[in-house]
Amino acid sequence: PNLITLTGLSFEIFDVLLVLLIMPDLEGPGPAWLYFAFGIGMWLYSTFDNVDGKQARRTGTSSPLGELFDHGCDALNCTIAGIVEASAFACGISWQTVAIVFFTTMTFFFSTWEEYHTGVLYLGYINGPTEILTLAVLACFASGIWGPAIWHVPASQGLPLIGRLFPETWELMDALLMITAIAMIFGHCLVCCLNVYSACKEQNRSFFATLPQLVQYVVFAGSCYIWLSNSTTIFTNNHLVLFMVTAGTAFGRIVSKIILAHLTEMPFPSYTVQMIPLVVGAVIARIGWFTPSTELFFLVISFLFVVVAYFHWALVVIERFCEFLGINCLTITPRKQRAKTE
Repeated sequence: PNLITLTGLSFEIFDVLLVLLIMPDLEGPGPAWLYFAFGIGMWLYSTFDNVDGKQARRTGTSSPLGELFDHGCDALNCTIAGIVEASAFACGISWQTVAIVFFTTMTFFFSTWEEYHTGVLYLGYINGPTEILTLAVLACFASGIWGPAIWHVPASQGLPLIGRLFPETWELMDALLMITAIAMIFGHCLVCCLNVYSACKEQNRSFFATLPQLVQYVVFAGSCYIWLSNSTTIFTNNHLVLFMVTAGTAFGRIVSKIILAHLTEMPFPSYTVQMIPLVVGAVIARIGWFTPSTELFFLVISFLFVVVAYFHWALVVIERFCEFLGINCLTITPRKQRAKTE
């Protein structure tokens, strides 16, 4: 089952490689087949992400490691899929791309925080892994058929019924991002808070004591915003993908630690060492000490640090789970061997 999960993620990684090779400016326009490849990659990821759990139950190999592995890949995919979708929308090296990526990370963080307290990953009637991802796939196909320019017409033209509610200078993409932000805040994040409140009430715990746990994401997102707002090279010299992958890997560690704490009934983790480069980069950028060359050097070092730290931590955790449970990570242990272990 974990191999199915990893294979699904590999389709999205392949799409990012296509972006870097064919459309590194995230704007294009690229060839029509590229947008269809984006959509197919997302659809395959969604399919494999839904199948892995069924395969685990069918083979009797469901385990805490499977849940951690699945959520860990989903956390990494928040950034990967965001980059691919921004490319399909021809958002370019812009704040639109940043918004798309951080919308996905914010919703996933709140869902994980909610699961830690409620014990249930509630996705709602309209959820990201199914309905939203299906819409994203259809959007990719639309870009392949009509071209990505359709997302950049005036909002009044793209949304004839409500387009007049937005400023005249807004594109359809701006309006869609605003609608998404409102839906995310009130239709998802607020619902997560209400569910955590209900769980705390049932368990006779203070809901307000859980709110400081959200500071971790505020620091993460705030550091990224401050660094990007004061950057000397990320937007101007097309290093946004490198920055997003760096931040996305740090986010993957943040969320995976929360899932691990939930599975092992440990205290809520409020910090990860991989946030240090983001915070330090934000401070240096805000002070104005970066030059384009020193900022790029610091960004590359930060990327290498967070990636090495993430995979070292992941391998250690996986090894300990496998040793304790007597299972393999990417292959199914024979039933006789599992019976002996038990």
